[in-house]
Amino acid sequence: MTKKLLLRALAGETLPTPPIWMMRQAGRYLPEYRATRAKAGDFLSLCYNSDLAAEVTLQPIRRFGFDAAILFADILLLPQALGAELWFETGEGPRLSTITRPADLGALKGKDDIHDRLAPVYETMRILARELPRETALIGFAGAPWTVASYMVAGRGTPDQGPAHALKAADRKTFSALIELLTEATIEYLSAQVVAGAEVVKLFDSWAGSLKGQDFTDFALAPAARIIAALKARHPGLPVIAFPREAGPRYVGFARATGADCVALDNSVSAEWAAANVQKDGCVQGNLDPRHMVTGGQGLVDETRRIVRAFAKGPHIFNLGHGITPDGNPDNVALMVETVREAR
Repeated sequence: MTKKLLLRALAGETLPTPPIWMMRQAGRYLPEYRATRAKAGDFLSLCYNSDLAAEVTLQPIRRFGFDAAILFADILLLPQALGAELWFETGEGPRLSTITRPADLGALKGKDDIHDRLAPVYETMRILARELPRETALIGFAGAPWTVASYMVAGRGTPDQGPAHALKAADRKTFSALIELLTEATIEYLSAQVVAGAEVVKLFDSWAGSLKGQDFTDFALAPAARIIAALKARHPGLPVIAFPREAGPRYVGFARATGADCVALDNSVSAEWAAANVQKDGCVQGNLDPRHMVTGGQGLVDETRRIVRAFAKGPHIFNLGHGITPDGNPDNVALMVETVREAR
């Protein structure tokens, strides 16, 4: 069987047309997703209903023919499996019980105690491995330790990750222990996803850009390197995509330093700069501004073509620079896919 396009790009092959998928491709911009979520009742119920989570994962594949599907789940399911309380406030997003003292950390479960809670996620992966088209790659994922820790310390998302930075400054020992636990638990979580059928895994460090200097090395780069090394030791040949969002100049050399097979890029860096400075080390993914999924038109076409051209001399996976927003238009997604596949 011909190797899947996404896996070929991750292996370092320069393809005539880059494979394409889209962060948050299963989501609120699709009417079929909204209908399925209504059937589930609420967001967490959807995440833990294996049949419905598989259904929403498959919906954008049926509609757009993406080259990869990514497991429908949430990065905060892992802290919940570790014993944190998790709930979602309608219209406001996730809420967590907070980890701010050694006693809070000590009350959490160990890395080997997460799997019962996460069993429905693994079942979703097994369903997808059976039901996806043969040419479509299956991606598993987890949040990177720093990003997940920032939610656990604050109890919610914050614009500047201020509470996590404050704990890091005031009690680096406790904060480092939280990162350590999350690193080990993430290895177990992603490894179980691979056993269940994931062919690729992606590590989302959505808030990596707020780490500076040694903190970036200690809390973004080093945990990613440990996770990737452990996964590759257990699952030889497993490709890993790393996304240290808004890392800016720290994108340079990130693949070499962590062992990642591909570095995903946000849209704050230009494709031309990334082609010269990041793609030289291997596959890159990205990086169309998600706003084009709202505005569409010739601007979408022109930017898509520019990005494909910029990365044409090396391995590239076409994607957005961040997830599609709920106000994205499915017609614009279809136009993007068509433009990528006609661009070269």
